[in-house]
Amino acid sequence: MSWTTATVAAELGLEYKGTDQTLTGCNTLEKAGPSEISFLANSRYKHLAAATRAGTVILSPEHQDLVEECILSQNPYLDFARAVRLFAGSQEKFQGQSESAFVHPEARVHAEATLYPFVYVGSGARIEAGTVCFSGVYIGEDCRIGPDCRLYPQVTLMAGTVLGREVILHPGVVLGSDGFGFAQGDSLLEKIPQIGRVVIEDRVEIGANTTIDRAALDETRIGAGTKIDNQVQIGHNVQVGENSIIVSQVGISGSCKLGNNVILAGQVGLAGHIEIGDNCRVGAKSGVGKSLEPGTDVSGIPAFEHRKYLRSAGLYTRLPELYKRLKKLESEIKRLQKDPGDGGRVNG
Repeated sequence: MSWTTATVAAELGLEYKGTDQTLTGCNTLEKAGPSEISFLANSRYKHLAAATRAGTVILSPEHQDLVEECILSQNPYLDFARAVRLFAGSQEKFQGQSESAFVHPEARVHAEATLYPFVYVGSGARIEAGTVCFSGVYIGEDCRIGPDCRLYPQVTLMAGTVLGREVILHPGVVLGSDGFGFAQGDSLLEKIPQIGRVVIEDRVEIGANTTIDRAALDETRIGAGTKIDNQVQIGHNVQVGENSIIVSQVGISGSCKLGNNVILAGQVGLAGHIEIGDNCRVGAKSGVGKSLEPGTDVSGIPAFEHRKYLRSAGLYTRLPELYKRLKKLESEIKRLQKDPGDGGRVNG
């Protein structure tokens, strides 16, 4: 698919500078050719923009003198993402509902939904218009899937799972598996039946091989607009607010509550039954064992205030040097205590 500079700018609601030429794709500043569009979002890469062969570059007005052909934007990264959508090819080559898909007689699949071969749709399930289920998708009993969702290969929705509209589930996502709940008996652990459900609100995107457990009694819920990366584990009864970001390999223990616009960086771990307020940010590999007030930034294990963590991290690399100095001071104090030539006082 090709677009002209003028049509791309018009689609984005932006102004362009230079000639109106044909563009056939998107690429980096280093690799883009004369028929491709690129972007500059970080002034660190100005030298690449000045040398690029790209047909046009999306950049801020302050950088427009770097290139002859450009589209002017106050948020180049966001507008480039929107431009990429214009050129992106669809993975959906199959249309309709395959005869080799199994749909239970008591399920209801909208005529405008797409079922690839070897999809399973259980009793009582409902799938709305525009949703696409790729091969290997399992949709359990009484699931509800809203319009225009994308369920990529090997996605599993256990019974009762609910998806809003425009939800994207990447390959291997499992929603509604049993939460990790056991009661200690006299000689063994007894399983606590997990009879709740998982609810995924509108426009949530969940990365490959992420798992979200069903609630023990009520529901595990992911708020509208939240984005979850690959290989994340979310325990039973967790509540995640709207427009939050959860990066890969995060582990969220059962019954945690996250507010809106929360950011959890890679490999963060949250202890169970804590609350993370709106607009909190947690640095990579941090371990959070207690609730956080709204707007708090933390890092470390155990997690504490981010600025203090940065200062502490700087000191950590100097520990061998500081240790040597401390041992030297201790030796000097012992020497003076044995031979107090100044009356036993140690001057600073």
